[in-house]
Parts: sequence; structure tokens; C-alpha cells
Amino acid sequence: MRASILVLGSINVDFFIRVDALPKPNETIMGHDTAVAMGGKGLNQAVAAAHAGVETRMVGAVGDDNFGVMARDFLKKRGVDETSVVALDGVGTGMANILVAPDGQNMIVVSSAANARLTPAHAEAAKALIAASGALVVQLETPLDTLKAALEIATANGVKTVLNPAPVDPGVFDLLPLCEVVTPNETELAKLTGIDGQDDDSLIRAMQTLRAHGAETVITTLGANGCAGLIDGELVRLPAFRVEAVDAVGAGDVFNGALAARLVLGDDYVSAMRYASAASAISVTRRSADAAPTASEVEAFLRERA
Repeated sequence: MRASILVLGSINVDFFIRVDALPKPNETIMGHDTAVAMGGKGLNQAVAAAHAGVETRMVGAVGDDNFGVMARDFLKKRGVDETSVVALDGVGTGMANILVAPDGQNMIVVSSAANARLTPAHAEAAKALIAASGALVVQLETPLDTLKAALEIATANGVKTVLNPAPVDPGVFDLLPLCEVVTPNETELAKLTGIDGQDDDSLIRAMQTLRAHGAETVITTLGANGCAGLIDGELVRLPAFRVEAVDAVGAGDVFNGALAARLVLGDDYVSAMRYASAASAISVTRRSADAAPTASEVEAFLRERA
């Protein structure tokens, strides 16, 4: 397997407001410490993979605005090949408004904009790039028919496929037969399967539900309870690393990018999960979604926690 990753997915500009507590429905609150950063699940995962030491390319769409220029420059400076990111005329770059509480919990509203205009033709244009990659990583912030086109190309060429089914869309079940690895978090797993995996038995049943629909391997993040994988039909649990969280935005994306990177570098699933958990743990100790650690930082962290 070639040690390279192609991420096909979303690119957003993130507007952060820090709040003392997340608002309730119909409640108006005052915020502070506003900030603007680049984000989107696709962009975040591509940066995390690149920081993990893997050659990474991104296929995505931005608008014909200053934010689109900023996003492409952001990717390039972080080691991601952005030459396959297209700028679309007459449309804005995707946008996310993010509220962050002191404990790192968050609320996010996303406007897709250019991300919704990423078409199967864009996937087809990247056919040679997908076929030459070690893994294709996708999420659900771009149209499902585009994801299906990319996954079909990858599957036909023996490329490892990693799907992060977020945000949840029932149409994802049509994609599962094309997915070697599926990585929901605990909330997404429950929404997709109707099974609240609070114990081992229910967690296994929920994961087996995705496998029954075609997914080969299921790995789920469990927040403070770490992560778990249904690997070759067996449940594997890893505890979370204890850190002082200040911002959980993008932590799942760091996990996914790092996991895919380690898999194409030759790690087995358990080793890749441990590395990804460490990368995610480091990321929550940093403010903003641009928090993916480098490989040397993760390796030092794991040595300290050995």
C-alpha cells in the first residue's frame, strides 16, 4: 500500500465565539473571544493526516471569495497538496458558526455553500489521483453521489476506503458496501443504528448493524471513554488518554486523519487507534480546530504515557 492519502470532502471557514455556557433553545447569551479559522471535516482530516507524516492531497470546492483563497493557502502551508481544490464562480466558501464552552463542549451550525457543489464530475476528474493513493478518506459534508463516485473509483483500484459518517445522513447506508473502515462517534453510531451502545453487548450489536450493511471494519470514538473497534468480529476497547481539555472542536477529525495515516503507514488497527487517540487527546488541549499535532509530538506523548 502506498503511504499516501486523498481526502475528498468539505472546506469551511469557521467563526468561533467562546461562551460561558452553551445556550438553551430561544436563549440569547453574550459571548467573548471571537476568532476566525479554517475548518470543515475534510480540511481538518487532511491536515491531521499530513501532520502525521503522510503525503496528503485534497479534493474539494471553495467559493470565488477571499475565504477560498485563505483555505487553499492554509492547506498548502500545512503540507496538503491543494491543487485539486476547485474555486467555483458565483458561490461562497462553506461556513461554520461554532460556540465553545469552557469545558471544550461545542455547538456548530454549518452552511455548505461550495461544498454542496462538489459533483461526481469532480470525483471523476480526480480518478487517477484516487487510484494512485493508499487510502481515500471521505465524510458526509459533501453530496452523497459525489462520495459514491469517489468510493467506486477507489474500490475498483484496490484503494483502502475510510468513511467518517458525519454529520449523520440515512443515505450513508448505500455507501457502506464500498467502505473498508467506517468511523462514527458514539452519537452517530446510535443515530444510524437505533442502538445506544452504552455497554459491550449493545456496542457490538450497533457495530454489527453497520457491518451487516456492508462495512468491513467499524471503529467508534467514545469521548471520555476512549474508542472501540469491531475488528475481525471482535470488540477492542482502548481507554482515553487523560488530558485537560480546553476545546473539543475538530477532535474527531484529528482522530480520523491520524487513523487513516497510520493505516497507510502499515499499522494494525489497534496500533492505529492508539496513535489516533493520542493525536486527538493532544488536540483538545489546544484552542481552535487547527490543533492537529505532528508525528513527533504524538510519539513523544505516547512515550510519556507508556
